[in-house]
Amino acid sequence: MHRTGELYGQFETLEQQKETSTLGMWIFLMTEVLFFGGLFMTYTINRHEYSAAFGFGGNTLDLKLGGLNTVILIMSSLTMAMSVWAAQVGKKKQVTAFLIATLILGTAFLGVKAVEYKQKYDHHLIPGRSFDISFCAKNAQACGLSEKDLATEREELERAVAVEDKNDPGNGLANLNAHAQLYFSLYFGMTGLHATHMIVGAGLLVWLILESLRQRYGPGYNTPVEVTGLYWHFVDIVWIYLFPLLYLIDRHN
Repeated sequence: MHRTGELYGQFETLEQQKETSTLGMWIFLMTEVLFFGGLFMTYTINRHEYSAAFGFGGNTLDLKLGGLNTVILIMSSLTMAMSVWAAQVGKKKQVTAFLIATLILGTAFLGVKAVEYKQKYDHHLIPGRSFDISFCAKNAQACGLSEKDLATEREELERAVAVEDKNDPGNGLANLNAHAQLYFSLYFGMTGLHATHMIVGAGLLVWLILESLRQRYGPGYNTPVEVTGLYWHFVDIVWIYLFPLLYLIDRHN
């Protein structure tokens, strides 16, 4: 395959090359929709089946951290869009600046998510032998709960156990623990997969930044920036769906 400047040999013009690359990214994103769609469907079915356990599991998530990450990703979408605009109008220095800002925001998102994961580990909410959905209700100091929060935690736990007890008398807490593990398995699976896509996106941003420092992107050629922008916006949109599903539905209801 030969290359003349930015034009690869299988294309006749840069415009044709850009249209083909953009179409390829849209097809890829369609397959990603199907991929994430299966997880969303699995979550929806199980949420309906085990609403009490899933509701209580969602209440244990840190809404402030989740909200912060939502704001961070929305800002990263803005900076990514601005980098595409800067490339289209020939503001080459701004391309680099906006790409760096996007990378910083993406890294911040992953940092906040790491804090959340550590929090779940400390609260014994990692699916497995040590999983205990009632840990914070029994260890308020270890979870940093105030007296008010502890009272709310215990009240919600009792309510969830009572719901599970109706279906299997005497085994309410055991069933709640089992079904809550299903919630957290989906939580870690979905957010972990999303974080993996963020890491891939961060790698692409590093490559774009290095290329933009060579003044490569401008009105005549900006396909990599635009195509990566599509990918980044898709990842952001996935989180916009994950946040309410995992953090907000039936919160403290």
